[in-house]
Amino acid sequence: MSGTGTGEELGAQAARARALALLRIRSRATAVALLPAAVAVVLLVAGAQGHIGGAGWDAARWAVTACAVVVLLGAAAVSVAIRRARPAVSPTVPLTEQSAPDLYRLVRDLADRLGVPAPSAIALTPDCDSWLEDRSHPSVQPAESGAARAVARRAVRGGRRHRVPAAPVLIIGSPFLWWMRVAELRAVLAPVVAGTGPSAHPDIAAARRFVRGLDGAVADAALPAAARGPFASVRRVPRGVVGWIARLLLRSCRGHAAAMERGVAAAASERAQTVDYGLRIVAQEQVGLAYAGWDRLLTRVALPAWRMGRWPSRLDAGVVSALTELSRRDRLAEGFTSRLGERPACDLLEEPGVADEAASLLAARLFHGGPAETGPDWSPVDWQQYPEEVVDRKWRTEAARLHRVLASMGESVPPAQGTNGTHPAGPADAAVPTLARVVEHLAERTGHAEALAAGISAAVAREEAAAPQPPKGSEPGAPAAGASGSDVLDFWGPDPLPLFPLQPPRTGTELLADHVAAMVCCAAVDTAGAAPGLDWLDGPALLVDGERRADLGSPVLSLVEDGDAGPLRSWLASVGVRTDKPVRLV
Repeated sequence: MSGTGTGEELGAQAARARALALLRIRSRATAVALLPAAVAVVLLVAGAQGHIGGAGWDAARWAVTACAVVVLLGAAAVSVAIRRARPAVSPTVPLTEQSAPDLYRLVRDLADRLGVPAPSAIALTPDCDSWLEDRSHPSVQPAESGAARAVARRAVRGGRRHRVPAAPVLIIGSPFLWWMRVAELRAVLAPVVAGTGPSAHPDIAAARRFVRGLDGAVADAALPAAARGPFASVRRVPRGVVGWIARLLLRSCRGHAAAMERGVAAAASERAQTVDYGLRIVAQEQVGLAYAGWDRLLTRVALPAWRMGRWPSRLDAGVVSALTELSRRDRLAEGFTSRLGERPACDLLEEPGVADEAASLLAARLFHGGPAETGPDWSPVDWQQYPEEVVDRKWRTEAARLHRVLASMGESVPPAQGTNGTHPAGPADAAVPTLARVVEHLAERTGHAEALAAGISAAVAREEAAAPQPPKGSEPGAPAAGASGSDVLDFWGPDPLPLFPLQPPRTGTELLADHVAAMVCCAAVDTAGAAPGLDWLDGPALLVDGERRADLGSPVLSLVEDGDAGPLRSWLASVGVRTDKPVRLV
């Protein structure tokens, strides 16, 4: 036997051993529940045959029988709760075979080469990862292909009828489809698809169902009372008991379940070495690049739009632009030029734009929160519209906020000479928003930068608190009022998932610097012929004569932190900004 076969067999054996250990835990729990009934049967039979008698034995017999009935009823209730508990599933965008026939064909061909069952369906996730997910629970109904339905049919083995476990769903990170080439995607998916082999083993499938049922029961018991609907107080005690038992069993299973999944992963990895092994090493480098580009795109580009109620509708296409720009800046382009000439994996989809838009909306809801449908305060934006619809609007919104806070402080600013030798509007004109007023306030008033930063922080907090909240359903797992019940986030609720912090909280000084920079950019657009732009790696950008000016941050910080307006005035003079002219606000 080859080394690969030996490694795969060792991993599979380890996974099966751990699966049997999990099933033994289930059997022991069943035995504990049946123990009082067995003792009661023994006592009843012994009494009926005259082996024991007397008032004491009669009392013991009926007490044990009553205890057995209570335990059996409780065990049945716990079993039903665990079986009916809806397991958590990852929010994804389903891909039917009609929408991606070439991708399904690639995955089936890969499964044939690996000698494993094909996944039952394919779905996209707005993240840089790929995995298999069991969705065989009755409440989870993914779109299945004809092959998947055939796999789920009953088979006859050795005269006994066994239900073949349905193959899991293959979930693919959507950035992979747009950045990777077809051959790279196949190499990356090989070890993932190979995992359907161990998943088809009856013991592993039964163990996974048992663990996922426990996990679902624990999650159900942890729901707040307000989310449980009517009669929540009546069901609180039974739910608490079920949750306690499920948690106890889950703690016993955790180590075995983790070891079982490690064995499954090891077996799948060993089997996949026979397919595109050399190419997989190169493709893994693209996985790291895709993650880096995706992270920068979300935090620098998508987040400003999401905060304004706009969601970029082509995030995956943006990954390609971001990574192409990254390769240009890091001087890696010579290796990328020939690679980008190959067929991208998104060509395996019939309508890549539709899939990208669905994944982009799901990403916005996962990482930021928001409704499932577009509306006046939640609408898509194309990349061509991003500078005008997001960047310019962001700058002018922040400039308006800065002006309101400055006006609310009741401070008068003495006339000051502008960069063009004229005088800005005087304090009889306090309502006129000019950049000169902001610069003079921060440069001439000691200690007022802290007060202005505190005022802006308070204004931002008030606006965030007053923002409309997305409609909530009656409970996680139930659709919102009037919803169709097909929302992929029904189980999770409307709040954004804490997958990772997109941006750490900003300090008052950072907020003030952002608002002053926005005021400068607005003045540059209005008086110096500058334009809002988009940098794929850094987000909103100021374009002067078609070139990005990335040197604004340091002069603004000198003004905000040190009260030194000299560097900023020099920058404004070099661009030709007139600080005395009113700035157009939203």
